[in-house]
Amino acid sequence: MPQNIQAIRGMRDILPLENRYWRHLENCLLDVAAAYGYQEIRLPLLEQTALFERSIGGATDIVEKEMYTFADRNGDSLTLRPEGTAGCVRACIEHGLLYNQIQRLWYWGPMFRHERPQKGRYRQFYQFGVEAYGMPGPDIDAEIIFMSARILDLLNLRGSLTLQLNSLGSQAARASYREQLVAYFSAHHDQLDEDSRRRLSTNPLRILDSKNPTIQTLIAAAPLLTECLDDVSAQHFAKLCDLLDTAGIAYQINPRLVRGLDYYGGLVFEWTTEELGAQSAVCSGGRYDVLVELLGGKPTPAVGFALGMERMVALLETRLQLADSVNAYLILVGQMAEEQGLILAEQWRRELPGLHLQVNCGGGSFKNQFKRADKSGAKFAFILGQDEIESQTVSVKFLREERPQLIVPISDMQQFWQTQR
Repeated sequence: MPQNIQAIRGMRDILPLENRYWRHLENCLLDVAAAYGYQEIRLPLLEQTALFERSIGGATDIVEKEMYTFADRNGDSLTLRPEGTAGCVRACIEHGLLYNQIQRLWYWGPMFRHERPQKGRYRQFYQFGVEAYGMPGPDIDAEIIFMSARILDLLNLRGSLTLQLNSLGSQAARASYREQLVAYFSAHHDQLDEDSRRRLSTNPLRILDSKNPTIQTLIAAAPLLTECLDDVSAQHFAKLCDLLDTAGIAYQINPRLVRGLDYYGGLVFEWTTEELGAQSAVCSGGRYDVLVELLGGKPTPAVGFALGMERMVALLETRLQLADSVNAYLILVGQMAEEQGLILAEQWRRELPGLHLQVNCGGGSFKNQFKRADKSGAKFAFILGQDEIESQTVSVKFLREERPQLIVPISDMQQFWQTQR
């Protein structure tokens, strides 16, 4: 007997019971994107490897350890996208979307990183991303955060999440701060873990993001970026905070918050939770004003965020009971009912708004069909047998309520459905 083929480690199936939460989340994301006037862009899964090496940074964990990279048949180096922003910028430059234009865009889909799989972190994972181009002020920063907060409000999740903010300042400010960090951590080199020692020469700001408990005291005593922050960045950040205060959005300023991608500068933010263990960030973003120029375009201000859909679904599953998609099940008793039932079901689907009707197929006893009806999650069982066909009626049994069974004329089904749905 052939051996079963299993899914690749870290690339999981999303089964129907969980999928109802995904659909709920997706519908919410679509509504919010439309409410803010953002347009969808669809991007390829595969890009040239150089796109991510140049944008994310060659010294980042993503590029060094986590990307799925391979040579295709032409010898070109290709990579499954590990994040969405670089590809979105590439598309905007390639198709001239940024030339003297403002763009508000969104996308979603799978991303790929070769990490150790755990709850909330998979090798194929899904993100919803929002990107805004051509607007340099704190007003668009505020809008982006408002948008993320609106999503959380609609999902009834904001009360359990914390918004953390920081400013990474200008390139000059970060360069000065980098020198201070290198000097500080070099003086404590023997206390650093292996990963932090490697980052010390490549990307010292990432040491601040370490989750290793043995060096948290050392990190807490490190110099603060706020001590190097330039005046323009400080004023920008202060105005953003004023806008958030006016809107009633609570936040914490976290001077240790950095992002794992080299292109970020200025504002960075995260929505975090304590309910998912180590995977605390469910939505992260900030400014990346240098990225368009870095990828060959003209200097263009840009800001955005990415939302981890698996982590959002995990939070929803602990709070939300969603109804099954099927709300009625048609039981067919006898050959004539089996022949006419499918046609009648098509008529009802056309005429009864909101009807999600599953028809029994494949035969089965009356008792087994009732079991299938109950398992479907439907509220109603419509029963069609010889007696119903002769009298042009349908028997209706309430599967989730203690109510007497009804006999409804087929001609009155539209009226019945309007009163019961």
